[in-house]
Parts: sequence; C-alpha cells; structure tokens
Amino acid sequence: MKRIGLLSDTHSCHDDRYALHFAGCDEVWHAGDVGDAALLRHLESIAPVFRGVRGNIDHGDVARRLPEMQRFRVEDVNVLLTHIAGYPGRYSPGFSKVLDAGRPRLLVAGHSHILKVMPDPARDLLYINPGAAGNQGWQKVRTLVRFIIDGADIRNLEVIELGKSISL
Repeated sequence: MKRIGLLSDTHSCHDDRYALHFAGCDEVWHAGDVGDAALLRHLESIAPVFRGVRGNIDHGDVARRLPEMQRFRVEDVNVLLTHIAGYPGRYSPGFSKVLDAGRPRLLVAGHSHILKVMPDPARDLLYINPGAAGNQGWQKVRTLVRFIIDGADIRNLEVIELGKSISL
C-alpha cells in the first residue's frame, strides 16, 4: 500500500501546508507548473519518493530536472503523469495515441486548474487533475489531493481545500 500526495500548478507558491497535508505520504507527485527550483527542492523533501513533470511555465533548472511525461508503476497500477492531457472525452490532439501506447490505469494531469476526477471506461483508466495549489490562475479554491494505491485499487481519494490565496 502506498499513500500518494498529489498537486499541480503551484506557480512558485510556497505553502507550508503542502508538507503538513502530505505528512506520512510515501510519494508526492506534481503534475507540472512547479515554478521555481527552491519549491521543487522543498517538494522533493516531503516524502521518500518525489515524481514530477514540467509544465508550460517551467524553465531553467525546473525544466532541466523534470521530464515532460513520466510513466511508472506503483503497486499494480500503471501511471502516466503529465501536465497537458485534456480529459476523458476531450483529450488534447494526439494524446489518445500516447494513451494507446502505454495503456495506463491512472492518468494524472494538471494545467487546467480545474479539479477533476473521472473514469474513462473506454480506456479502463481513472483520470485525476488535482486542480491548482498555487495563487496564479482563476480557480476559486486552491486544492491538493491524497489517495491510496493498494495493489490494483486506487482508493480513499481526499480533496484538500487550501482557500483562495496566501500572503507571500
């Protein structure tokens, strides 16, 4: 069993509550638009395993250190982590080929700042976009997601609301 902490679109927003809410997680995943290298280092220190991808605003050290996409396996679940994917029924142009090539059971993406968890029954996968954890963007509430992967099961998904913004 693995406890996963998931966030996206931090846009350089440092918030001590990331570590608070992800305490006890085995892995922290970031679905792109980290923003700066100092925040990346902080996120890497929260859990034993950090996995992240670069987003369209990432540059410099962050872009050099993070790939555009990651495929990996946690327990019995094949995962695809990326920043821009669209969502079930409205994938980004050409993204269906990426899904067909890897056949993930879990697709995690960011970019839209819209919290969305939905199945894609045609591809037998679960889609999760954790919304945006940063201050930048039009989202009304900043969000994080926690869940458990236990064997082939993805369960106990929790949405954590952080409020609209923090003082910098």
